[in-house]
Amino acid sequence: MKFLIVDDNYNNRILLQKMLSQYGDCDMAIDGKEAVDAFKMAMDDGQPYNLICLDIMMPEMNGQEALKVIREYERSKGIEKDNGVKIIMATALYTPQDLIEAFFNGGCNDYLTKPIKRAELLALLERYGFKA
Repeated sequence: MKFLIVDDNYNNRILLQKMLSQYGDCDMAIDGKEAVDAFKMAMDDGQPYNLICLDIMMPEMNGQEALKVIREYERSKGIEKDNGVKIIMATALYTPQDLIEAFFNGGCNDYLTKPIKRAELLALLERYGFKA
């Protein structure tokens, strides 16, 4: 498995890396622009990510914008939503508007509120078949 962790907060990135590293390789990005670049590079190299944990509030390009760019890139490559990378949005501020934007306008797969609880994340890994 191959995971991309995207968060502008160093401690959040390290925490997610510790939770995910026993299930696959983890790459990290500090903002949406870096995430999109890493995602496209991995796709173009034929080694796409299986899961992206994407923070919503970040500088440069926020998570909502990155989500839309990633899904559009998948569509341009002929990848349907059900076959695309699994994307879990993460936020410290749970707002209905963010939820609507992430699911209905962006096409995320799941949504977690920070602080991310290990049990919740591992349940999602199991649901997607990333955890034995």
